[in-house]
Amino acid sequence: MYDFAVLMAWAEFAVRWLHVITAIAWIGSSFYFIALDLGLRRDKPLGTGADGEEWQVHGGGFYHIQKYMVAPDQMPDDLVWFKWESYATWLSGFALLVLVYYLGAELYLIDPNVLDISIWAGVLISLGSLIFGWIAYDLICKTRFGDDNTRLMILLYVILVAMAYFYTQVFSGRAALLHLGAFTATIMSANVFMIIIPNQKIVVADLRAGRTPDAKYGKIAKQRSTHNNYLTLPVLFLMLSNHYPLAFASEYNWIIASLVFLMGVTIRHYFNSVHARTGNPTWTWGVTVILFLIIAWLSTAPMFQREQDLTLRGQALQFAQADGFEDVHDIILGRCSMCHAQEPAWDNILWPPKGIMLETEAQIAQNARAIYLQAGLSHAMPPANLSYMELEERAKIVEWYRAAQ
Repeated sequence: MYDFAVLMAWAEFAVRWLHVITAIAWIGSSFYFIALDLGLRRDKPLGTGADGEEWQVHGGGFYHIQKYMVAPDQMPDDLVWFKWESYATWLSGFALLVLVYYLGAELYLIDPNVLDISIWAGVLISLGSLIFGWIAYDLICKTRFGDDNTRLMILLYVILVAMAYFYTQVFSGRAALLHLGAFTATIMSANVFMIIIPNQKIVVADLRAGRTPDAKYGKIAKQRSTHNNYLTLPVLFLMLSNHYPLAFASEYNWIIASLVFLMGVTIRHYFNSVHARTGNPTWTWGVTVILFLIIAWLSTAPMFQREQDLTLRGQALQFAQADGFEDVHDIILGRCSMCHAQEPAWDNILWPPKGIMLETEAQIAQNARAIYLQAGLSHAMPPANLSYMELEERAKIVEWYRAAQ
């Protein structure tokens, strides 16, 4: 029978896979319709009364697509609504946040060197920040200030920079960048759930009833859709950042995150311009490269070396006191710490993989679950077994972990 750690690992895998699938579906449909809308040809009147049209070829077939600003003469009953991709992406992402960062808060969410708070305090701050983000953004959009979209986007960027700094002062570096992504993704998904889809339903209901829809509903939905378009790529970076310590474990991680949002703007501006046939602004790629080089420089200038809290507490103390810990400590020092060290001794490894260091008793105890899954139950670590970990040593890791349960 599987133990709890194994069940949790497979649960994380399943939810992460679901999150990836739904995110691909949402981003794919979003990017497609943005490109389609911008690329519609409006250079000749259409007998059908459509606002624009485009011919496309894909998969051996030809597609004739027309867009109606109001409605065709006969409103179809079988409208396809693109909404569940967004909802499922957010729900699966939140479930993953709970599984990894809430249930694993001691390891992934809370860093006593950043802010020594309780797990419950960290979880409440996390939830509160996501709720605050949507409420603040939505209220600003609905004020007169939000009538100017350029001005609104600038203010939104300032808010995101402020949140980037806030998160890095509360959570671990890994959790900080992930939460900034969740903060942004919550705004995006709420835009779909709270604004875009309800407004479209109002327009459809008016058309079917023979009423002329108020143009404001389309204008508002268009504004929120544009925001989502420019925020998508930075969210992807932030969601993947936990795999790259150079991004989240840098002293300037909040500045790195802030520059990533600018990269998202430059990249999307290029594609939006090309799709709209308004030009070929290749200069945006030069700006993107410069921003990326600045990010790469910030990640190591200077290399972030915060003194770690070596105090054993909570579950880590439980593992440090379990039978077999001394043997496991020696095994990890001999097989793993040459890479997972402040200054790795293995050639071509310049920093500890995923920011995990295994040089002290406290560090080993704090990473007990990962050691158990990666080097005990499976042979994922050491990679290709380059340090020749014996089967007997893996068995001792398993015995030690289970003894602490």
